Amino acid sequence: MRKIDLLLNEYGESHQDVTNKTIHWICVPLIFLSVVGLIASIPSQAVQSVLGWGNPYANWAGVVLVLVLLYYVTLSIPLSIGMALFGLLCLFVIQLIVRADFAPLWMVSLVIFFVAWVGQFYGHKVEGKKPSFLKDIQFLLIGPAWLMHFIYKRLGIPY
Repeated sequence: MRKIDLLLNEYGESHQDVTNKTIHWICVPLIFLSVVGLIASIPSQAVQSVLGWGNPYANWAGVVLVLVLLYYVTLSIPLSIGMALFGLLCLFVIQLIVRADFAPLWMVSLVIFFVAWVGQFYGHKVEGKKPSFLKDIQFLLIGPAWLMHFIYKRLGIPY
């Protein structure tokens, strides 16, 4: 069995309850988005000097997303493509938040992060099982891929 299948199966073991699954469909993407926002909030003069001054996508979040995508490529190239598209969507949403200018990006991201984690832990309380990342930190990256693999299955795309 491929490593991605093992990881998705192991992750799925603690995500059987319908309520917990529903919460994960909402909270996992929000956590991913909020982390991208928090990383994008780090001053990025060094990145902009390489990728272009004034480029709104030249920030540390883009650099970290490339590294995360390399991890996904080692697990599944098709899933890594879906995760790349989701990462680009997150970068776009981050720019919308910045342009809205109703609060600093780091603050919006921190609120989303906190609220989404409260939801996650509530889902696991309902499930009666601990979050997978407490056993293995890589499950923080498997959660989004687990959701993506359901989208792939629904569309009939092999992962």
